[in-house]
Amino acid sequence: MHGGTIVDASIIEAPTSTKNATGKRDPEMHQVKKGNEWHFGERIHVGVDAGTGYAHSVEVTAANTSEREVVPRLIREDDYVVYGDAGYTGLAKRPEIQSDEHLSSIDYRTNTRNRLHWPAKAPGFDWDRHIEYQKSRIRSKVEYVFLIIKQHFGYRKVRYRGLNKNRTHAYMLAACANLFMLAKAS
Repeated sequence: MHGGTIVDASIIEAPTSTKNATGKRDPEMHQVKKGNEWHFGERIHVGVDAGTGYAHSVEVTAANTSEREVVPRLIREDDYVVYGDAGYTGLAKRPEIQSDEHLSSIDYRTNTRNRLHWPAKAPGFDWDRHIEYQKSRIRSKVEYVFLIIKQHFGYRKVRYRGLNKNRTHAYMLAACANLFMLAKAS
C-alpha cells in the first residue's frame, strides 16, 4: 500500500445520560454542531489507501476537534496525493502543512463546495463537474470502511468512558474491517 491516502472522519455518539456516580457526562467527549443537529461524542478519523481501500491509520478525538487538525497524523511517508471531502478545503494553506517538507509536496485533491450551483465556464462538456465526479469516485472508498465499522460491527455508539479505551476499540474495528474486506475480495 503506497501512493495515495483518502481521509475522512465520522462522529460516534456517546450517551448523554448523567445517571452515574458523578452526575456528569464523559468529560473527554464533547459536542459539535453538524448541519442543524448537535452531536455529543467522539470523532473517528481514518486514512485509507487510495488503491486498495484498506485503512492504514486511525485517530480518535473529541467530536469538536477539526478534521483538518488530524490529517498530518493520517498521511504516510510515501504518499504523494491526499483525497478529502469539502471539509478539508484549504488544507495545503495550513501552517503545519507548509512548514513540513513532505506534507507541503503532497497534492491535496479535495472536493469543492457548491459545485452544483456553479455555471459551466465553457459551452459544451462541463469539465469542472466531471473532475469533481472523478475525485468523488476515488474518495468514496473511505465510506465503505465506515459502513463496515458502523453497520456490520455495530459501532454507532461509544461503549466506554474516555478516549483511550475507545481509541483501542476503534483500532481493533479498523483492523477487523480490513480483514472483512480482504475476505470479501477473495
